[in-house]
Amino acid sequence: MSQNSKKDTKRRKLLGFGFIPELSEHYFLVTIPTSRAKGADVLISEHFEWREPGKDKQIDISLNDENAQVKVIVRRGLWDEIAEETKAEFNRRLRSLGVKTGKWLKAGQVPVERSLGKELVLLAWAIEDCDPVLISTAVRNWLGLAPEERWWLYTMTNASTGHAVNGRGKGWRKAVRFALTENPISDTALKRRRDEFNLSFLGRNGSYSLFDSTG
Repeated sequence: MSQNSKKDTKRRKLLGFGFIPELSEHYFLVTIPTSRAKGADVLISEHFEWREPGKDKQIDISLNDENAQVKVIVRRGLWDEIAEETKAEFNRRLRSLGVKTGKWLKAGQVPVERSLGKELVLLAWAIEDCDPVLISTAVRNWLGLAPEERWWLYTMTNASTGHAVNGRGKGWRKAVRFALTENPISDTALKRRRDEFNLSFLGRNGSYSLFDSTG
């Protein structure tokens, strides 16, 4: 990203993790319940139109509205296991672009830039029905994938089993769970994959930007 682009991005309203409504209204939304119970539902939805919520009101989400569709529902206990790792990964990427980092709320709604949102949903699909002891393996294998691999897996899975309820435990969704919860990637391989991504997408001059992505 050029210095002028960075300055322009900083002047725009940035919400959550890298979401800038002026650049694209396509985003994902994480809705975190007020309940701290491990069985409470955390919902991740995909949106194609930005509507500023009123005071003390939440953005509408639905299981069937394609413009505000819930893609995955995970129990709070599972969400808590991936929250810090996903925050760290997304903020590492945002810092590399010179833009404001984000954080998950204890309760409420957090917008996520569309490319990062796809990656988040992919990980959530992998853990939604897995044995909790395998979550750390899923996170590690997810980190071992280059972002463009995560986007591709999301696209393929979403096309056939992307409905939060009807697609659960089927086809690509089931395959993603097995792929990410088995055979943890090594530290060396993880570092190599991350370095390869930084060189190929960011370039030595930091030319790549999430905000130029059509993904």
